[in-house]
Amino acid sequence: MGKAGKMPYVLLGFGVAGALLSSKENREKVLGLVGKVKKKAMDLWGSQEESEWLKKAGRPDPYDFEDAKMVEEGAQYSINYYNKKVQQS
Repeated sequence: MGKAGKMPYVLLGFGVAGALLSSKENREKVLGLVGKVKKKAMDLWGSQEESEWLKKAGRPDPYDFEDAKMVEEGAQYSINYYNKKVQQS
């Protein structure tokens, strides 16, 4: 089933959603449900705070030698890969 075969289902979905959300009471119910789902998801997967490793990703502390070495090795890998591809050509 190609794109044209799915279009009637998409339109049907929009129609049903429009009919259900036409009432203010139903919209409030849906917004309440969305809020509950969002809260449960945030409780399950943690807060929106950035973790420590995400804050320093790609920017190693100059005094954290292990992390700086790891970033350097990652950069060196891509350079070596590129050089091998150029030499093969």
